[in-house]
Amino acid sequence: MTKLDRTQRLVVVCDGAKALLLADAGTAIVPQLSVLECFDEPHPGTAALGTDRPGRVHESATTARSAMEETDLHAQAEAAFLGRVAARIGVMVEAGTAPERILLVAPPRALGTLRSVLSPKVKGRVDGEIAKDLVKLPVEEIGRHIAT
Repeated sequence: MTKLDRTQRLVVVCDGAKALLLADAGTAIVPQLSVLECFDEPHPGTAALGTDRPGRVHESATTARSAMEETDLHAQAEAAFLGRVAARIGVMVEAGTAPERILLVAPPRALGTLRSVLSPKVKGRVDGEIAKDLVKLPVEEIGRHIAT
């Protein structure tokens, strides 16, 4: 694990089940990434998380009944995981161990969820976002994808 220098950039590469916190000691053209922390939390599909039938609603004016929309338990688990990633980044910022620049890399849906749970202090340090799923790639390959 590498120690993060405040002059570096923190690169957060994640999806709904895995996150990499990387230190970037290079430049925008030639990133030099090293792993700070890795979080991995695989989630089973919604069917494996809960198999109950959807609830029913009785209409107040008639005797009709209709099914309620099923809760997507897999999406809830992913959102909770991204909340924990955002909390970890927040702890780093509050402790003064995070650099002034943060790059977020995640698939579009995960990026939106992550963006919504970041603290205002962390949001102020985000200097870029890349809407791509790169978390399963080797660190060197991630560096090639984020190079500008």
